Amino acid sequence: MNPHGTVAVRTGDCRGRLCGWVVWASPQAIQDARDGGVDHLVGTELLEDYSTDGADRWSGSVYVPDMGRRFSSTITLPAPGELRIRGCLIGGLFCKSQTWQRIEKVPNA
Repeated sequence: MNPHGTVAVRTGDCRGRLCGWVVWASPQAIQDARDGGVDHLVGTELLEDYSTDGADRWSGSVYVPDMGRRFSSTITLPAPGELRIRGCLIGGLFCKSQTWQRIEKVPNA
């Protein structure tokens, strides 16, 4: 679950790499994604082609639906039940990180 509690992602294998798909989104997240050009947020692949880059670290790309853009990114596991996603642009000049929490049950599912 993202830090705002508005998007839940399920991770899994895709083509031998780590990926993640939206399995739940709040009405506001759905509207924000529509504003960014994404008609159906649930089912969208946000995390794509992550490969291991060391212990508890992966590199791949993250899709930001409300911006309609994909960024190079890394995933780390800072603590049990946490996943930190760091996305960058312009060769790492501008970066943003979010820490997502593992959840046991998808809201309203």
